Amino acid sequence: MDNLLNTILQMLEGSEITLEIFFVTLVIALPLGMMAALGRLSKWRPLSAFMEFYIWLMRGTPLMLQLLFVYFALPMIGIRLPDIAAALLAFTLNYAAYFAEIFRAGIQSVPKGQYEAARTLGMNYTQTMRRIILPQVIRIVLPPVSNETINLVKDTSLIYILAMNDLLRVARTIVQREFDMTPFLIAGVFYLAMTFVLTWMFKKLEAYYGKYDK
Repeated sequence: MDNLLNTILQMLEGSEITLEIFFVTLVIALPLGMMAALGRLSKWRPLSAFMEFYIWLMRGTPLMLQLLFVYFALPMIGIRLPDIAAALLAFTLNYAAYFAEIFRAGIQSVPKGQYEAARTLGMNYTQTMRRIILPQVIRIVLPPVSNETINLVKDTSLIYILAMNDLLRVARTIVQREFDMTPFLIAGVFYLAMTFVLTWMFKKLEAYYGKYDK
């Protein structure tokens, strides 16, 4: 019993890194993704082309490869980042690209007539986006954002390749030391608990914004 309790405590410590990567990535990647989406839709061709290339690059290469590039390749050109910063940079750039495509699709799904109506009312582009378009976009993009957020929880396990003591790495270390598979089961419960909470939260949000459709 004491051994099990000790295992759980060690894995709780590992989950701190996992949760830090998750929350910081989410807080930065969501607004960055929105800005990238607006840049992608910009009428200024150089900006839209750059954002299109960025999104294509981030979505077209594996997150693990991006982690390895940031961690090992950047120091070769003189850019050295702490482990946690390297992981956050890779995760943020990757997920911002995915969120950007979700937001872009959401913005383009709003009927063009609403842009024209806002222009008739004398609203400029910023006012139109803030008051008319974005509130609708939030409702539209909630389901795909929910899916990507849950994927982010699971993808945090990739940071074990950077030798950071996240939840999965702690579990694997204990398994290798004690030849007991229990830590993997506990890690699974931890991930399931996190995804359960997120699923519940997004269902509440979808229900809240869905009431305006009735």
